[in-house]
Amino acid sequence: MGNTDSKLLFRKAVIQLTTKTQPVEATDDAFWDQFWADTSTTVQDVFALVPAAEIRAVREESPSNLATLCYKAVERLVQGADSGCPSEKERHIVLNCTRLLTRILPYIFEDADWRGFFWSTVPGAGRAGRLDDDGEDDDEARPLAESLLMAIANLLFCPDFTAQSHKKSADTVEDVRSIDSCEYIWEAGVGFAQSPPLNYVHDLNRTELLKLLLTCFSEAMYLSPSSESKTLNPWVTFFCSVESRHALPLFTSLLNVVCAYDPVGYGIPYNHLLFSDYREQLVEQAVQILTVTLEHEAGSATGTALLALDATAAPTAEEEQEVRGVRMNPRVHINDCWSKQILIPIIFQPSGPDNLFVNYLSRIHREEDLGFILKGLARLLSNPLVQTYLPRSAKKIQFHQELLILFWKFCDFNKKFLFFVLKSSDVLDMLVPILFYLNDARADQSRVGLMHIGVFILLLLSGERNFGVRLNKPYTLPVPMDIPVFSGNHADLVIVVFHKIVTSGHQRLQPLFDCLLTIIVNISPYLKSLSMVAANKLLHLLEAFSTPWFLFSSTQNHHLVFFLLEVFNNIIQYQFDGNCNLVYAIIRKRNVFHHLANLPSDEESIQKALQKKKRSSRVSRANSVVSESMEGSTPAVPAEPGTLKTSLEATPGIDKITEKSHVTENGTMVALPLSDSPQAAADNGATAGASDTESNSERDHEILTESESTRSRLSSETGVANPDWVLSWKAKLPLQTIMRLLQVLVPQVEKICIDKGLTDESEILKFLQHGTLVGLLPIPHPILIRKYQANAGTAMWFRTYTWGVIYLRNLDPPIWYDTDIRLFDIQRI
Repeated sequence: MGNTDSKLLFRKAVIQLTTKTQPVEATDDAFWDQFWADTSTTVQDVFALVPAAEIRAVREESPSNLATLCYKAVERLVQGADSGCPSEKERHIVLNCTRLLTRILPYIFEDADWRGFFWSTVPGAGRAGRLDDDGEDDDEARPLAESLLMAIANLLFCPDFTAQSHKKSADTVEDVRSIDSCEYIWEAGVGFAQSPPLNYVHDLNRTELLKLLLTCFSEAMYLSPSSESKTLNPWVTFFCSVESRHALPLFTSLLNVVCAYDPVGYGIPYNHLLFSDYREQLVEQAVQILTVTLEHEAGSATGTALLALDATAAPTAEEEQEVRGVRMNPRVHINDCWSKQILIPIIFQPSGPDNLFVNYLSRIHREEDLGFILKGLARLLSNPLVQTYLPRSAKKIQFHQELLILFWKFCDFNKKFLFFVLKSSDVLDMLVPILFYLNDARADQSRVGLMHIGVFILLLLSGERNFGVRLNKPYTLPVPMDIPVFSGNHADLVIVVFHKIVTSGHQRLQPLFDCLLTIIVNISPYLKSLSMVAANKLLHLLEAFSTPWFLFSSTQNHHLVFFLLEVFNNIIQYQFDGNCNLVYAIIRKRNVFHHLANLPSDEESIQKALQKKKRSSRVSRANSVVSESMEGSTPAVPAEPGTLKTSLEATPGIDKITEKSHVTENGTMVALPLSDSPQAAADNGATAGASDTESNSERDHEILTESESTRSRLSSETGVANPDWVLSWKAKLPLQTIMRLLQVLVPQVEKICIDKGLTDESEILKFLQHGTLVGLLPIPHPILIRKYQANAGTAMWFRTYTWGVIYLRNLDPPIWYDTDIRLFDIQRI
């Protein structure tokens, strides 16, 4: 009965807020306390009792009441943070204020006139961060947003509320304002050795505060996307600045909580159905906070962070001794932290990005810490792949998209982490789950963003030689994927999954084809032995992409053929000895190459080929061999009708997101200069095409940097393709190496088949395995690698994608549902 009465009082207060003709005074504590005094209110109650229509009504009709409500709620949070919430009543007040602000803030952000409200100064809000009535000088007033963010940060390290208490006796009271929050880090891991006992109440309280923090950061969702905009989120900027006393322990806590989490635990079947896992909710909020706070101004902070990291050496014993007596720069209020592995570089290497979260991430360098992070991320990403004898007996996490974004940011910001990932076969522990997600999501248009982030990660990794080398490790994991059964290595797995995406993925994935083939090109010089299944898949892709109607139907489609020919050239020139399967597949499909070399370029043939497009609008699958899928796998299925999805910004073309480098004889990479002019590039390409030494880099350089004006000139008024345009790239097809191989080997294979009466391909493979083309092929071309290069376009894509994921993952309670979001569109399939 009391429960119902308290909810009625709460509801009554909400109605009064909209109906009162006169503004309610801020000093009327009896009225305002109705919103947070109830001890039985849940976050679901707050969302039900404060409808969206009434929040908007208060905003429009009684703006002073809404302003006072926000001010009073923040004031109570600041008071709770200062007092340390010693009583149960104060903790309930803090939680209720947290829930109320989580409910209201999106409606503040959706109105442009209100968006600056939290950044206005409030009389009596001193720079110390406390809202008091002692009449501080207005010049020293702190914006309400800063007071709120500092209160949340303080509350996240409040003993007995969100952190384990260190007090010796029950009578001792810990002063929240003077505690060293680095001693209250939530979990062991990076920079912290002690693992506090699990406390589900603390986890629940942290989760609610982090949800409010995420809501504060979500102002970005109410601004229109613009790749030209370099405005950083003011909430994130302040929270991750030197003003934040708890920046280091909070970053460490969030990171350690995520990377230490094990959803399976001791592996007891169905334990997730018997017990509530409050840690999972905390981990999900923590990883979302990390993905949002690790932002930067495109092209500036990343470079600075990486330069600072490269200059950072492991601290000496003398430096470690010195740091025990050193206090940090007073501008950085994390002066008492003992987390030396991060702290020492900050003291002795003061340069770096202003965002402290990015700064700290970029400086993690100890191998045990890098290993802890990599193993944690790999364990969580591999969780849905875990196979059990009992159906649905193991817990499956759902926040893999946020984990992929976090892994991307680690690789992007911390060069040492990227090198650590690639220096051993541990990178394969990340590769397999990524390929699993790509294969599983390929037919689901609501997961196009997941497809992009997975491909972007592989593109980033493929720019490093070690990645290609690691792919030669045999693939033996029993992961059930809807792909043909094969026996081979991880490179085979990559090619088979990519083939599946191209031939049976959703049509919206076609813009990713360039990226998929670029990845294969990057790894191709290092692939020692492809299986027959993978070799046939590559040849099938060439067969599909080289059909005249496909080549003539778009100005971009011939790029795919160039990429595939570069793959074959790389393997033939650098890994011929172990790739008899691919050589045999090329010989069997030699007609494809002959047809390509003799591609018709007259107007009549072009128009005839284009007529076929009306009858076939997708990549040809007619010649794709239907193979048995892996045991236990389930086919990729389209999205369920009614599924929500968010729109994404367009991604730049492959030539905009990669930079080209040559691999020298000693294995180092030398960046190629940017194009001087399209005409000069074309001249280079023509020269290379006429020589006996194929230069894929120059030819590719010309093709991919061809200007729009040139394309426009070469395209006819009635269609995309015309003879001049076709001839402009046909003459530069890098076919010399393959044609020379066919010229030498086809007669030999035919002769041995006739002489020995061979009908079994194993004998032919054995012959090819022991064959050689030394001295018969053109001079090997330099290896060309296309490395991922960050730019403003991809930065905006990541921001849109990240917030879209967060929106869809926070529907209980529906924090942003039915608000005027402008960063992306919400669509129902």
